[in-house]
Amino acid sequence: MISLSKVQSIIDEMRKLFGDRVKSVIVDRKILKVEVDRSIVVEAARFLKEKGFDHVKGVTGVDLIALTKPENAIEVIYHAGSYADEELKGTVLSLSVKLPRDEPEMPSLTQVWRSAEYHERETFEMLGVRFAGHPDLRRLLLPEWYSDIPPLRKDFKPAGRV
Repeated sequence: MISLSKVQSIIDEMRKLFGDRVKSVIVDRKILKVEVDRSIVVEAARFLKEKGFDHVKGVTGVDLIALTKPENAIEVIYHAGSYADEELKGTVLSLSVKLPRDEPEMPSLTQVWRSAEYHERETFEMLGVRFAGHPDLRRLLLPEWYSDIPPLRKDFKPAGRV
C-alpha cells in the first residue's frame, strides 16, 4: 500500500521544483504515475532516486497511435521501486514521458538507475526509441540484420499478413 503522506510530499516537492513540466499525476491505491516533459526526465529521475526510489523494476513502451483518435506519440514508462526505504517498499512509481512518434528519442536513465540498461535496449528494438547516452544501445532480442519497423509499433505487419 502506498504511503500517501510520503508520496504526496514527494509530488508536492516535484511540482514546486519542476512546475508545469510535470504534466500529470495519477495516484490510486497501488499506482503512482507521474508524466513529465522529456526536457526534465533525467532531473526528475535523480530527484526520485534521492527521495528513495533506488531502482527500476522495468521499462514499458506504448505506441499511443490509435485509429480513432491518434495521439502520434510513444510513451516510455519507468517503473521505479525502493529496496531501502521502509515507507516506499511495495510502492511502484511510474515515471512517464511521451515522445513524438516520428522522433522517439530521450536521454538514457541508466546514468541514474543502472537497472534500466536492458529494459531500454528492449524498448529501443521493439518500439524504436533511441536513448541518448545509453552505454550499450544494441539489439537484445532481434537479430542484428533485422531491418523492418519495430515490431511493437501498431503499424507493424508481420510477414505474410495484410
